[in-house]
Amino acid sequence: MIGEDVNFRGTLMLAKTAANSDSTVLLLGESGTGKDVFAQAIHNSSNRKRGPFVAINCGAIPRDLIGSELFGYTEGAFTGAKKGGSPGKFELADGGTIFLDEIGDMPAELQSNLLRVIEDKSIRRIGGTSIIPVNVRIIAATNRDLEKAIKQGNFRTDLYYRLNVITIRMVPLRKRQRDIEILLLHFLKQLGEQMGKEIIQVDDRVLKLIKTYPWPGNIRELQNAVERALHLADGPVLLPEHLPEEITRSLRQKCFPLENKLSPVEDYEKQVIMQLLEENKGNLTWVASRLNIARTTLYRRMAKYGIGNWS
Repeated sequence: MIGEDVNFRGTLMLAKTAANSDSTVLLLGESGTGKDVFAQAIHNSSNRKRGPFVAINCGAIPRDLIGSELFGYTEGAFTGAKKGGSPGKFELADGGTIFLDEIGDMPAELQSNLLRVIEDKSIRRIGGTSIIPVNVRIIAATNRDLEKAIKQGNFRTDLYYRLNVITIRMVPLRKRQRDIEILLLHFLKQLGEQMGKEIIQVDDRVLKLIKTYPWPGNIRELQNAVERALHLADGPVLLPEHLPEEITRSLRQKCFPLENKLSPVEDYEKQVIMQLLEENKGNLTWVASRLNIARTTLYRRMAKYGIGNWS
């Protein structure tokens, strides 16, 4: 986990504190901020590090299957059940840590079952009667506002307080300005080695772009952008054209807001003027004649569209 931002360093310190405890941890933050990385790091630094780390995405599993995934099932519990049954994630995580990602998406009917597991430290497989003790440390994560979900009746209050023992709020990348360049260089080196490419210089325009872009997808989006850039780069220098279009567009919108207010007709006219100027080396008289407008009118339209003086 890389970064020098003060808030991020505070988050790291809290994660280290959590690693020294066996209490339940709740990771809150936007998608792509590294909640899964933090969960793994907490486990790896805890006294359970020799035990299993089992992760499950509560929002990616169909509602009718998540119960059997978490708690397991016995033979004959339902159509298609394996002979001899199957252990669930809680049994597999015995002696270690279970990471419940996207806990905010867990169906309401299973939230009471999870609460019972936390309180009793035991599970009962679907279709079974035997109580199976489990020694598991729980780390949960979500990008949802659980307090809002509680008010809307979508999340149990008692489960929230059981999970909310040590809360770690992840810092979005846009609020870690000093870390963006650090992470860019880290991914360039890491992914470059994997892909057999070496970038030895980053264009100043790229640095400006990555520091003004809001990164809605956070660290994951930055990593994906670097991977794409490495595929497109044909030399040792990282250039703006190697970045995804949504990143370069964000700077254009800030620097040239007028362009974004043009109608389709105005945008077409602007492109025609620019093309004619380029083809005729900025000969304004010729361009005005070709467009059948006065030279002064051409000046006004060039100013309107933000086209530089070619004369």
